[in-house]
Amino acid sequence: MFDSLRTLIVERHRRRPDAERERIKHRLLEFQIGRFGWLIDLPSEVFFGADLKVLATIYGTDKWNRHWYAQHYEDLFCKIRRKRINLLEIGIGGDENPRKGGNSLRMWRAYFPKGRIFGIDICDKSAHDRGRIKTFCGSQADPEFLDSVVREIGEVDVIIDDGSHINSHMIFTFQHLFPHLAAGGYYIVEDTQTSYWPGSFGGNETDRNDPATAMGYFKSLTDGLNWREFKNSYTPNYFDLNIESIAFYHNLIAIKKRLSEGPRRPRDQAAPCA
Repeated sequence: MFDSLRTLIVERHRRRPDAERERIKHRLLEFQIGRFGWLIDLPSEVFFGADLKVLATIYGTDKWNRHWYAQHYEDLFCKIRRKRINLLEIGIGGDENPRKGGNSLRMWRAYFPKGRIFGIDICDKSAHDRGRIKTFCGSQADPEFLDSVVREIGEVDVIIDDGSHINSHMIFTFQHLFPHLAAGGYYIVEDTQTSYWPGSFGGNETDRNDPATAMGYFKSLTDGLNWREFKNSYTPNYFDLNIESIAFYHNLIAIKKRLSEGPRRPRDQAAPCA
């Protein structure tokens, strides 16, 4: 029964023309933020709470059916889905219209039944505040604003950057917020294709290792995972000591923070090759 319903929701929706999908999305959005939104929220959480592909389709977020991120999020978050987490997403969507956007915030609320869901946007999106969802208005490139958000939330377990997609913003926001991420938490950067788009996004279409782009910058952090194996004199920085792993997917980066710095082997006692 549920497999058939899942197919109806996801597969049939995917086959609809783009214009029809947009009409359905906007009708659902108006219903979701209204007083009877719980009529969608309750069955979504009960029957499809663990299936992000279905939830993304129901709530109209582009994390599925346009971008294909939901499958990776399920792998990353399945073990923390039922924990009491704080999730912060940068970028709520809907441009300047205060009633548009918020789709992924509602998806995350359904997926994390005990989670508190927070959103940041340059425009006022308080129309989406309800229950376990709270929004803040400000720029991801404003350090004082980011500090005020973190002070109000407390420790954050998951941070997702789906904001301006400007490369300098993506790098700055990571550098500023990663220290506030809980041990064992995840920092996600979406839509990294702008690393290759010159112009207003600040990408570089010829130098794919340019550290001023998001892809170039995060690739530069990967050597730090192995800093204990360096033979020359080297003092590890904060990111070397606190990044557990970096995973690259299509247009998506997932950085996991270490649970703790833990015991360190002396540099001359590196693990031998098998």
